[in-house]
Amino acid sequence: MKREGNGFTLIELLIVVAIIGIIAAIAIPNLLNAIDRGKQKRTMADMRSIGTAIEEYSIDNNFYPIQTTQGAVSGISGALEPNYIKVTPQNDGWSQVILYGSDSTGAAYTVRSLAKDGVKNGNSGQTSSFNCDIVFESGQFTAWPQGVQT
Repeated sequence: MKREGNGFTLIELLIVVAIIGIIAAIAIPNLLNAIDRGKQKRTMADMRSIGTAIEEYSIDNNFYPIQTTQGAVSGISGALEPNYIKVTPQNDGWSQVILYGSDSTGAAYTVRSLAKDGVKNGNSGQTSSFNCDIVFESGQFTAWPQGVQT
């Protein structure tokens, strides 16, 4: 009986599967990091858009929208839409609710994303974790991602 050479041996198939496994082990963590970085950038862009709408509201009304208890940004959507922003983003890139709060006079405000873990923390300045909050206060970021994220 003559053997035909039209196939792969078991050893050849195992080597190919092992190589694919090694490549996947290297690529998947980088892919997940890139996905989280994209969610982070989207969140920052949405927060900046909300901040711009709030600043425009302030120009016309001489105070920021008042919401003394920090809660969902949906609480001020009625004041901002449609004159200052077409649709107010409600959730960040990780599907966490974006929070808004102001002082009782409307002189200062905070827009906050609870980031990937959904837990409020008090970090300020540059952060290095996807779990650190992103905070936009009275026109500027006071807690923001910088450099390599973990």
